[in-house]
Amino acid sequence: MPGTEDNPEIKRLRWRCRRGMRELDQLMLRYLDQRWPIAEDAERALFLQLLDCEDDKLWRWFMGRERPENAELDAIVTLIADLPA
Repeated sequence: MPGTEDNPEIKRLRWRCRRGMRELDQLMLRYLDQRWPIAEDAERALFLQLLDCEDDKLWRWFMGRERPENAELDAIVTLIADLPA
């Protein structure tokens, strides 16, 4: 994401995107790089809510073993999983 290297908010988010698994790191950072700059406030709020979830739960969601009960969280999980690598 050009021009964000010195942005304190992006630095904090990058740190929060670091999870216990490299695969989750990649998914979360992919969203931060590709979608965050163009996302509306509601979508950003959902992403922040997702960052508060436990890694094992996130992994089950992204692997399709479980779905979030909250339809909005389910939608952002699908959006992130479908982002190009």
